[in-house]
Amino acid sequence: MSDVRVRFAPSPTGYLHIGGLRTALFNYLYARHTDGTMILRIEDTDRTRFVEGALENLLKALAWSGVEIDEGVVLDENGQVTEKGEYGPYIQSDRVKAGIYDKYIEKLIDEDKAYYCFCSQERVDAVRDQQKADGLTPKYDGLCRSIPKEEAKQRVANGEEYTVRLKLPHDREISFEDRIKGKITFNTNDMDDQVLIKRDGYPTYHFAVVVDDHLMKITHVVRGDEWISSTPKHVYLYEAFGWEAPEYIHLPTVLNENHKKYSKRNGDGMVEDFIEEGYTAEGLINFLALLGWSPDSEEEIFSMEELARQFDFDRVNKTGAVFDKRKLDWVNGHYVREMSVEDLAKAIKPFMVKAGLISEDYSDEKMNLLASTWQSAIDKFSDAPNLSKNYYIEDSEVDFDEEAKEVLKEEDSRKLVDAFLAKLAEVDELDQEFASTIMKTLQKETGIKGKNLWFPIRAAITGSVHGPDLTSVMLIMGKEKIAKRLNYVKENL
Repeated sequence: MSDVRVRFAPSPTGYLHIGGLRTALFNYLYARHTDGTMILRIEDTDRTRFVEGALENLLKALAWSGVEIDEGVVLDENGQVTEKGEYGPYIQSDRVKAGIYDKYIEKLIDEDKAYYCFCSQERVDAVRDQQKADGLTPKYDGLCRSIPKEEAKQRVANGEEYTVRLKLPHDREISFEDRIKGKITFNTNDMDDQVLIKRDGYPTYHFAVVVDDHLMKITHVVRGDEWISSTPKHVYLYEAFGWEAPEYIHLPTVLNENHKKYSKRNGDGMVEDFIEEGYTAEGLINFLALLGWSPDSEEEIFSMEELARQFDFDRVNKTGAVFDKRKLDWVNGHYVREMSVEDLAKAIKPFMVKAGLISEDYSDEKMNLLASTWQSAIDKFSDAPNLSKNYYIEDSEVDFDEEAKEVLKEEDSRKLVDAFLAKLAEVDELDQEFASTIMKTLQKETGIKGKNLWFPIRAAITGSVHGPDLTSVMLIMGKEKIAKRLNYVKENL
């Protein structure tokens, strides 16, 4: 085991976002690549954004994806939230209750690196609004910086409401080296005296993340590049405590098709959405790995183990990566086609049931037949109902495409339909022998062959002249359904 320790530290504010899963994945791949440790910490100090059940959803999504947690918050074998590791608690609200942050904030105040602020939220907002109106960068104006420490402590003792702010030095450049972006520098004059402890007594993200990363011995902070502007405050806090800062790696933004941030606020995808659409974990993970990272080859299909072997931050792009749903479908389709027919049948069955096309007791034999019939065309499991719906719906609801309608108007079409119906009437059930020989029989009896034979029959049964193996389609639909469909076509088309 190496000294590399990385962490994924989300807030439980709803379902896991696809950008969050990519961040977790890149942390995980680096941990596996370096034989390091993958930690899951939950940052829930913003109690106003807490969502009941979000933590369980998050852990289930990570477990589904194959991103394994070595240390931190996990689900036990009964699906209950638990923790493992020697640096807990791994949920920040529990760390608050344990008093972990208290001595660190006191140290900063005592060393004049942080101060009590008694300004109301109304005053802070008014100052910022005025600064915006004056064309200035909105930030706290430092009114409480000059309050003597003993006076401030007495006001706190008297029960006055307060926050604690970081006391940044004036006009000082703070630099850090980012593994992907290179050297980044900010001047403190452009930064705010960040709140470290809120009015409710909870630490802010900016304070807790530094304390926790240090105490948990995190060596590499891997997160989205929206955190770059916050990093100098974190770097300064490490300096203030006399601690060694971790290496920073800020990942390129995931963009939607409009090249805007692919975010929760824009209604863009939660991992749960992709699960409900029927994507495989392997397909989604493979696709996400290529979203901002490129392998040292032309390959595009990778197992998790292969990704871990190749993954390194030196091949992560600096610029944003566009989430291309078509590419996702292509990658996922590869994994669908690698599945056994039986596994695919089990995977698509819930989608067929949900669409109202079949019942829960639909036969395994027909389910397997349906899976094998469409396996080459399915990119995600939710494709199955749309591809096969014409086999199950009422005849009047079938969407006969224009080409099918034209074929069914041709002179030989009625002749073929009548001949097919006559042959159906001769058998008790439509079995494998009937399905595999009927077209040859019709050819002999009518003298019609080639597409002039196949197109009308396929069009009459399925609503299209194109599609999968007609023998399988017949076996799926059965005698009664096909007879009814052909009579409908005779009467209406």
